[in-house]
Amino acid sequence: MPEPSTQKSLSELAVGEAAIVHAFQGGRAVNNRLASLGFTPGVQITMIQNYGWGPLIVIVRGTRVALGRGEASQIIVE
Repeated sequence: MPEPSTQKSLSELAVGEAAIVHAFQGGRAVNNRLASLGFTPGVQITMIQNYGWGPLIVIVRGTRVALGRGEASQIIVE
């Protein structure tokens, strides 16, 4: 039996949970913006704030970054 996939969107992470960026599902403009903020495949991120509404705050490469839910839902992590 194959192992179940552990991939989910960034917006589904719980506070304190760490994950590795796997891929992006957005268009070129969104992907370029995320890459300029330090979100590249293979980088580790840690969720600091996720209330279920409003912006998310994550730590990426030692920096706190706030993302809208739309952007966060386009980042696939595992």
